[in-house]
Amino acid sequence: MSVPKFPTPPPPSFHAVLKNRVNDYFKEKGVSATGNLRLYSKALFLTISFLALYIHLVFYTPPAGWAIFECLLLSFFTSAIGFNIMHDGAHGSFSSKTWVNALAASSLNFLGANTFMWKMKHNVIHHAYTNIDGVDDDLDAKPFLRLCETQKFYKMHKYQHFYFWFVYSMLYLFWIFFSDYKKYFSRKVGDIPLKKMTWQDEIAFWGFKVLHILLFIVIPIITVGAGAWAIGFFSYTLFTGFVLSIVFQLAHTVEHTHFPMPDNITNKVEDEWAIHQLKTTANFATKNRLAFWFMGGLNFQVEHHLFPKISHIHYPKINKIIKETCAEFNVNYIEYKKVLDAVVSHITHLKHLSKPDFAH
Repeated sequence: MSVPKFPTPPPPSFHAVLKNRVNDYFKEKGVSATGNLRLYSKALFLTISFLALYIHLVFYTPPAGWAIFECLLLSFFTSAIGFNIMHDGAHGSFSSKTWVNALAASSLNFLGANTFMWKMKHNVIHHAYTNIDGVDDDLDAKPFLRLCETQKFYKMHKYQHFYFWFVYSMLYLFWIFFSDYKKYFSRKVGDIPLKKMTWQDEIAFWGFKVLHILLFIVIPIITVGAGAWAIGFFSYTLFTGFVLSIVFQLAHTVEHTHFPMPDNITNKVEDEWAIHQLKTTANFATKNRLAFWFMGGLNFQVEHHLFPKISHIHYPKINKIIKETCAEFNVNYIEYKKVLDAVVSHITHLKHLSKPDFAH
């Protein structure tokens, strides 16, 4: 399908008013919209912890039970690095310096995926066309899962609310060993053409893929043996996949979010871009400090989608501005109080879609 278009609302539009108010907040406070020392300290802690765990697992061979625990802990730090360092860096919000953002974003390359592919899939497509089936690649879990009513129903979907956790666990493996390569060789993200890669992008793609295989497959097999490596590697990747998947799914595929489709004739969606983001995105557990710390503010997904170039450390502050503006423009703000509430809503959403005739 061709890329959908968003209508241009008459002034003063919701988005224009909201942007002005958020910009005024940063001017009045005299602070940068990017990261600060608190974020950089956390990034250093996460990076050192990850490296220490990796070195201990690979070169010091802890006892089996302890090793599995450390593999799961390594999953925790991998996810946290992705949420806090890579994600902000890829959006250009980690630092005011371009090279620091590039360095932060490149953490994804060391973890086996690819920054270039991520920016195309996530920054360009997902953030622009959130929850539009056939465009937003994050909705594409076919044929294993049916995530919105416009997707084809298969008999296996009757049970998707029982087996979804297994599919989510496979995400990380699928991402680093299949999805990136599919995008590379097809030169597409779904049906959207991939931006032309420079020679530096090409070298980074293949160089880091080889480095990841050396660091996470070849060297560990040499140091601990194939059997121990397999148990550790799959414990690590499956748990990481589940954590990454569930956090992103709770933000978009729950009972109250929408899955708009463009008009067949005009190819326009119903709402202006900012209101579209509010209809397709949900917050959860915004009062939970531990969730905020670990997820890098991705539980404030509404704030992130509206202002992706603002670092997540500022989301609690601009949350009030966004809510007030939504109330003024009579725009619904979707939010779940607890992580568990969002999980239950997501499972309920999957259960609804396990019926072929379900309409949102």
